[in-house]
Amino acid sequence: MTKRILAAAFFMAIVVLGLFSWRQLRMGPPGAMAFPPADVSAMTVEAHSVGSTLRAVGSLQAVQGVTLAPEQPGRVVAINFQAGQTVKAGTPLVQLYDGPERAGLADAEAKAEFARLQLDRSLGLASTGAEAKQVLQQRQSEFTQAKAAIAQYNAQIVQKTIVAPFDGEIGVRRANLGQYLHAGDPIATLTSLDSLYVNFTVPQQNLSALHVGGSVDVSSDAFPNQSFNGRITTIEPVIGDDTRNVTVQATISNADHSLRPGMYVTIGVVLPTRSAIVVPLTAVQTSASGDAVVVVRGSDAQHLGKAEFVPVKLGQQTGGDVIVEAGLKPGDVVVTVGQLRLQPGGAVKVTSLTPTAQP
Repeated sequence: MTKRILAAAFFMAIVVLGLFSWRQLRMGPPGAMAFPPADVSAMTVEAHSVGSTLRAVGSLQAVQGVTLAPEQPGRVVAINFQAGQTVKAGTPLVQLYDGPERAGLADAEAKAEFARLQLDRSLGLASTGAEAKQVLQQRQSEFTQAKAAIAQYNAQIVQKTIVAPFDGEIGVRRANLGQYLHAGDPIATLTSLDSLYVNFTVPQQNLSALHVGGSVDVSSDAFPNQSFNGRITTIEPVIGDDTRNVTVQATISNADHSLRPGMYVTIGVVLPTRSAIVVPLTAVQTSASGDAVVVVRGSDAQHLGKAEFVPVKLGQQTGGDVIVEAGLKPGDVVVTVGQLRLQPGGAVKVTSLTPTAQP
């Protein structure tokens, strides 16, 4: 019985060894098995002239905007505007009581007339030597002082009338008829809306791309389907110590008064055109180690080759495409569809060669 069991075990071992050898012979030596090439779509990249845009966020500021306030204290006797009204420069808006100033002006004018008569009499007497030169000089000084008093009262009367310093739209009224106002008390805001400043900041590394007169596109979520064009008018000469950002100011036209100071806006600074490689976003693979694309390598890369994963540095996104700043060179065949099935060094068959991406 023992001999039979040993013989059966020996026979089974031979059978297993034979099956293993037969399988190894069919598979060939290790590493000799070749997988079929993976079918992909690809494109041959080329450099094109592209226009890029530097994005930033900022806010709007009035080119001309003030808070109307009296220079002298007084009681409001007339309000000549309505809240929200558009007024012209020089339009009288608020009148303060100026009775004392006008009475003082009348007194000063009377004194000035008397001083003039005295001066004329002294001039006639001094020419004949009947009056001392010192008296003539005193009469001249009195007349000059009288004219200065008139000018002072006129200035005070002017200060009792608040006028529009420029064309603009008046805001909410904060003063009432009969109210006593102190110097500096707010009456209303006056804002010119025909043009506005756009204030924003950009990182210092973009300073070389900025210049006075450069174009900007401004958009607001209040008008999602509308864009406003403007020009850079000022570049702050000092870089921010805390942020290392550059403060930029542009001016945009606002003829229809749709935009308002204080609004949050998105700014696109139009940069000069340059030569760059553009690929579809579908060609880019993003991982923890960064962005990469699959390039087909080989003597006939447009048809058959090996997959190589190439790290790239991406730039601005334009629609469904993105600018590749570094990592690719003109003539590279980049996989656009099917790269998820590829392994580094794997065989690749280009079944569809799409046109080169245009900017």
